[in-house]
Amino acid sequence: MTHSENISRYQDNPLVSIIIANYNYARFIGQAIDSALSQTYQNIEVIVVDDGSTDNSQKIIASYGERVVTVFKDNAGQCSCYNVGFATSRGQIICFLDSDDILLPEKVAEVVKAFKSSEELGWCFHNLRWVDENAELLLKSSTQRSSRECDFRNMLKSGKLPPALPASSALCFRRSLLDKILPMPIAKAVSCSDFYVKYMAVALSKGCFLGKVLAHHRIHANNAATLRNDRQHLRAREFIFTGYWISKEFQCLKKFANKLVAIGISLQWHAGNNDYENNKIIKDYLIITSFLEKMEINLKACFYYLKAS
Repeated sequence: MTHSENISRYQDNPLVSIIIANYNYARFIGQAIDSALSQTYQNIEVIVVDDGSTDNSQKIIASYGERVVTVFKDNAGQCSCYNVGFATSRGQIICFLDSDDILLPEKVAEVVKAFKSSEELGWCFHNLRWVDENAELLLKSSTQRSSRECDFRNMLKSGKLPPALPASSALCFRRSLLDKILPMPIAKAVSCSDFYVKYMAVALSKGCFLGKVLAHHRIHANNAATLRNDRQHLRAREFIFTGYWISKEFQCLKKFANKLVAIGISLQWHAGNNDYENNKIIKDYLIITSFLEKMEINLKACFYYLKAS
């Protein structure tokens, strides 16, 4: 086979890596793996990264044998799972899947089709449908968007937020884009967050939304973020740490980082302003911020606090 034929074959049938991050979700992980293995698009590899589970997860994962690539690691949080899963993967397209969620069979085929439509697209996000603990459809659903190409790069550089971005199981990327983002910073205080990956993706590349529902996002008592109003301090931490990391890695996005930190501070105030980890990283961030930026951050934090109140 000639070099040009190899290139053509890659473009027609790229390898897609589905990375599943799991921690103590033995009751859900089998459904997640089955949904990944049941894709209509066949050229895939399924990578399951277990983050030091203490339940029956590892036994269930091991039962799939060579059908999946398994990584058993010490507990270090979702961000570390992204780093390890990506380093293990070989695909030119990467799809993330939370272990309590379920992919629909045509998910990968639709994503591949979208990426093949334009070489300029670095990311592809899609709609999710909420289901309950038993995978039954809920009447309430996540925000639904129509299919369109998007370019938010100038928006983020100017310090503005992009439209609401979906949860992890709707996030898909070209490998070439993730090479610029991962490995991402990690911190023991941030056990679960997809903020850095998706915000950096839309900051660095053009992409697209797919209007179709291509995965089910499970809503249950142990969700880390979705519909969890009782975890304001953890929500604040996602914004604060993500802003801090972005400012350290990409100075051209400092205005956007300031906006994220301001939102995080407002959420911290709502949570009672007594979270040590949050207060420490806010202090560290303000040390590397100019006086005028500090004033702007505090004014924005007040605005978001009052708006939420």
